[in-house]
Amino acid sequence: MGGSDEQGDSRLVMVDRYLKRVHHEQDQLIQTLHVAQEVYGYLPDSVLLHVARALRLPPSMVLGVATFYHLFNLEPPGNHRCTVCTGTACFVKGADAIIAGLSQELGLSPGETTPDLSLTLSTARCLGSCGLAPVLVMDGEVLSHQDVQSSLRAVRGALADPELV
Repeated sequence: MGGSDEQGDSRLVMVDRYLKRVHHEQDQLIQTLHVAQEVYGYLPDSVLLHVARALRLPPSMVLGVATFYHLFNLEPPGNHRCTVCTGTACFVKGADAIIAGLSQELGLSPGETTPDLSLTLSTARCLGSCGLAPVLVMDGEVLSHQDVQSSLRAVRGALADPELV
């Protein structure tokens, strides 16, 4: 976990406000990481180190918690986010083919971001929209009854729309 210059970062001030509010209690680690991710969009190494110092915890423990829970991201997310539901109903109706098609088109595996940070491809175990299966969420918009081609159109459309970038 390498450090970087944290001075003057207003986002770090927001994390510090939370830490002060919870009196720098070590049992607030997970919630502090949630706050930091909300502020930064992911958990940079410098922030993990800052949290470790502020809570008087070993950096290895903070990194261990951040990597254990799948809700934490250690890499910056793309400008666009595409999530494919892999719940039972979506899987039965072709979610695996959608993931394969998107992965091939984008050159990404689920959980990865394009090198230019334009898009992050991810999966979710269940999005709670089983009656709409298979489901894809593109930049927060739930798209129902998807197949490979409609999913590719959704991604291409998001990447081509300059208002979404």
